[in-house]
Amino acid sequence: MKQDIEIAQEAPIRPIAEIGEILGINPGELEPYGKYKAKIPLRFIDEERASKAKLILVTAITPTPAGEGKTTTSIGLAQGLNKLGKKATVVLREPSLGPVFGIKGGAAGGGYSQVIPMEDINLHFTGDISAVEKAHNLLAALIDNNIQLKDGNLGIDPRTISWKRVLDMNERSLRDIVIGLGGTTEGVPRQSGFDITAASEVMATLCLARDLKDLKEKLGNIFIGFTYSDKPVFARELKANGAMAALLKDAIKPNLVQTLEGTPAIIHGGPFANIAQGTNSLIATKTGLSLSEYVVTEAGFASELGAEKFFDIKSRVGNLKTNAVVIVATIRALKYHGGAKLSALQSEDEASLIKGFDNLDKHIENMKYFGFRPLVSINRFDTDTDKEIQLVIDHCATKGIKVAVNESWLRGGDGAIDLAEKVLEAVSDCPDCFKPLYELSWPSEQKIETICKKLYGADHVEYTIKAKSQLDRIDQLGFGNLPVCIAKTQKSLSDDPLKRGRPQGFTVKIREVELSSGAGFIVPIAGTIMRMPGLPATPSAEKIDIDPEGRITGLF
Repeated sequence: MKQDIEIAQEAPIRPIAEIGEILGINPGELEPYGKYKAKIPLRFIDEERASKAKLILVTAITPTPAGEGKTTTSIGLAQGLNKLGKKATVVLREPSLGPVFGIKGGAAGGGYSQVIPMEDINLHFTGDISAVEKAHNLLAALIDNNIQLKDGNLGIDPRTISWKRVLDMNERSLRDIVIGLGGTTEGVPRQSGFDITAASEVMATLCLARDLKDLKEKLGNIFIGFTYSDKPVFARELKANGAMAALLKDAIKPNLVQTLEGTPAIIHGGPFANIAQGTNSLIATKTGLSLSEYVVTEAGFASELGAEKFFDIKSRVGNLKTNAVVIVATIRALKYHGGAKLSALQSEDEASLIKGFDNLDKHIENMKYFGFRPLVSINRFDTDTDKEIQLVIDHCATKGIKVAVNESWLRGGDGAIDLAEKVLEAVSDCPDCFKPLYELSWPSEQKIETICKKLYGADHVEYTIKAKSQLDRIDQLGFGNLPVCIAKTQKSLSDDPLKRGRPQGFTVKIREVELSSGAGFIVPIAGTIMRMPGLPATPSAEKIDIDPEGRITGLF
């Protein structure tokens, strides 16, 4: 089998104007970025049309380190729906350079279920993430400049500043740093650090904004810290939000590309689900719903992370109605959660597979909390045996859950026909199923504990004194009615990355709580989750190369 990048480079690619015409956009109305990428103006969002389209969410069981193929499944499903004569669009997040050069590699799908031009999408794309990075760091520079000023100083206490800088790269050495060294003309020394750009509140804010005006207002609401007299300081008081929004004037527009089969694909925004809301922009989803009959979208990592945030945060903000939920499962991940070693996942192992069903069952249960009876999609690998697949099908049948075997990685849209047909059945059964997990009026601790106990399966939630104090302060500032966006490891249902399967009898430890008042949520940080990842022992970057003709290799 050829590598993903070889398949993508050999595939015929249509001019982006032709893809726009599929969606009813005249060529002159697109904003092209070369021959095969374009920005879609925000005026194409039509709330009435969007309310009539069908929205399908793709989530997953707890993944192995390499991921289980949500993007591949989402792309394949959209291609399969189009093969059945439906007008479908896939709407995805933009890849961050951190994972591209780190452990997971690219995020453009795989095999014959990819979005193209694959290299461009994985490497810089249309510059949206760079614009987010610049807008975020502009605010950081304005904060430090204000501290340095003698006239016009807001009196910000440097010890309370929560705003770090960001970089779209895995760089553990920048997690905690000291800035402002070098003397009185070089700034005020203080402890700070870097987060990865996907963890930036600017990214989260961009992805929840309705339009440029709303984005500018939200950026102004970003909390910075306190003055020496204990008054909260927001970005608008530094007059930062106008310039920040100006830097994002093009980044706010969703990007149009295509799949290998010419299915329209809208890719926009890239917050991680383990440290932010983990879904593409609200604008991209609304654009897809305005221009299509069916929209397939995904939420990062597993159901207790991306899907929970998709429903409790994004769906509330955008008044989205989801019509069907797909849970991606793989035989290898089920065996992994049943105790098998990573090195042994390619071997048939009936005992580990059966033990791993507990993890799948929990994710099915999680989606039922939101009112959905999900469909399980087995993302098939070459090493999966018919016996293993039948075991999963038989197990799900005992739960009243339908299963589709997805072979879109190998066969493109044709390999997702069974999945597409079952999704259409699920859509017709669920015109208005969604219900939120909690009420916004509840106290913050009740919201946190509801998520931890229901979706993670925890027995208790434990707060540090620091976290308790931060929650009290957030309530005092008047933000107690915001949804919560828990930052937690993606490697386990619990906050301990070593606990596989379906952990029982554990306590979630909330070590601190951050206020993301621009994005409109609070961020309880559980366990040891980091907002600036590090590179693995053998980074994917070591395999990536380019020849004298500009042909890229090793990207997957």
